[in-house]
Amino acid sequence: MHFAHLFVPLSPIKPQRKMKKILTSLLLVLTVTAVCAQARKTDTFQTKSGKTVTITCIKHASLEINYNGTEIQVDPVHDMVKPITNYYDFPKANIILITHQHQDHFDREAIAAIRTSATAIYEPMSVYNLWFNGLAMANGDKITYADDITIEAVPAYNTTEGREQFHPKGRDNGYILTLDGLRIYIAGDTEDIPEMADIKDIDVAFLPCNQPYTMTVSQLVKAAKLIKPRVLFPYHYGETTIAQVSMMLGGSGIDVRIRNYQ
Repeated sequence: MHFAHLFVPLSPIKPQRKMKKILTSLLLVLTVTAVCAQARKTDTFQTKSGKTVTITCIKHASLEINYNGTEIQVDPVHDMVKPITNYYDFPKANIILITHQHQDHFDREAIAAIRTSATAIYEPMSVYNLWFNGLAMANGDKITYADDITIEAVPAYNTTEGREQFHPKGRDNGYILTLDGLRIYIAGDTEDIPEMADIKDIDVAFLPCNQPYTMTVSQLVKAAKLIKPRVLFPYHYGETTIAQVSMMLGGSGIDVRIRNYQ
């Protein structure tokens, strides 16, 4: 059999075209790198006794907290929210917090990648009933994980008429995580509910902002002024023009930090 007829001579690529292709490829690599770097933005805080707490932005409602070597993952999600996150690249978790059962918050594959037999998983009863793993916490429950680590489950729900079905009252959790006195409020999917008036002395807050599932910008600003965190991370914000939060909280004394929690 002769194969010569299968080979068609290719025209040489002009230098300009070749350079354009190289530059395009380089730009793509740089763009992907920049996006990944933004998605993994890290913020560092100090506890009252000088221990380090590092919070790493992953995406949407997923974040990583490391306190003095204790690895904490919040709502880890592999591919139901882009970009795809390979949780096998992360350290094994000591603690996993799950706010509710929606697929952009509860992902068994991601949990499997970071859990061990010693991992403590805290979740609402609605999540526990789906897979019978972890420890269920109801609104108001408080757990002491260690002498310097406590976890409190707080309400998270919709109040606007016609939205109550998204996150009904009493089903889901927000969490207050206290690490050697540093208090971190992770609100979960919620609106500016009355119970926020009882959430005090917060150093770092994560408040959601996307419609129709959580808060409007105005609701988030109202909640932030009520809670008065030292640092605020708007998260779970979807297509919201999130820079409005910074503008509306200007002069409030709240340090608003915008990360890639789209």
